[in-house]
Amino acid sequence: MQLARIIGRATTTVKHPALEGWKLLIAQPLGADGHDDGDPVLTLDPLGAAAGDRVVLTTEGKSVREMVGRNDGPIRYAIVALPD
Repeated sequence: MQLARIIGRATTTVKHPALEGWKLLIAQPLGADGHDDGDPVLTLDPLGAAAGDRVVLTTEGKSVREMVGRNDGPIRYAIVALPD
């Protein structure tokens, strides 16, 4: 799991069938010191996060595939919590 900050939304004209109906956001992973840690990632949002929100991401693809209910989903990250 990784702390991240939402920096934007992803708008698509074509989605993989496994991602239909899911909101996609762009998240900037954060290090323990709260500073950016690596490149932004595309993440599934089942919780309704907004730009600027801090979130907890799962980085395990298998968990995300189980969340969407398909084994062929091409996504690795999903929001699993909105910390206070």
